[in-house]
Amino acid sequence: MFCFSTLNKEMRNKLKFGGNVVAARLLGEVAAERLKDRGITKIVFDRGGYLFHGRVKALAEGLRKGGIVF
Repeated sequence: MFCFSTLNKEMRNKLKFGGNVVAARLLGEVAAERLKDRGITKIVFDRGGYLFHGRVKALAEGLRKGGIVF
């Protein structure tokens, strides 16, 4: 199991504010890099009942941009 957050040092240095669409997209890209480093290229994306828009959509786009398939 992996956990990613905008509160870790790497993300805090790149962002002024971690609660917006830009931060979610960047988090998706960083998460994709780390997942690929561990040999994971396919995931299940469970949005947990949230609509697929805003930050949730931006996170998914960042993961896709990083090469993760779901």
